[in-house]
Amino acid sequence: MNAVTVYVSIGNSDDKLSQSEWAVFLGSVREVLRRHASAVHGEWYSAPDAGYQNACFCVEFSSASDLAVKVGVVQMSLERTRQDYQQDSVAWAVAEQTEFI
Repeated sequence: MNAVTVYVSIGNSDDKLSQSEWAVFLGSVREVLRRHASAVHGEWYSAPDAGYQNACFCVEFSSASDLAVKVGVVQMSLERTRQDYQQDSVAWAVAEQTEFI
């Protein structure tokens, strides 16, 4: 089976978190993803002078069956982390098809 790519995005656009709280939240999300994904292909962050703090992670699960087994654990961990930091949501976007051109 082909690998499955997922983009996970978080933000602090409502400024509920201080800079130090944002850093800990970001690190917690990063740890969940690194622990469970087969690979982390990248991490992107909003510009330092942006009005909002945002981050996006691109992670890979080695196969659709791997994703099916781990998705519940990963999403539950992200949900718990989100709640711990009073965040409204974490975006989870599965890339249905990746083409190399």
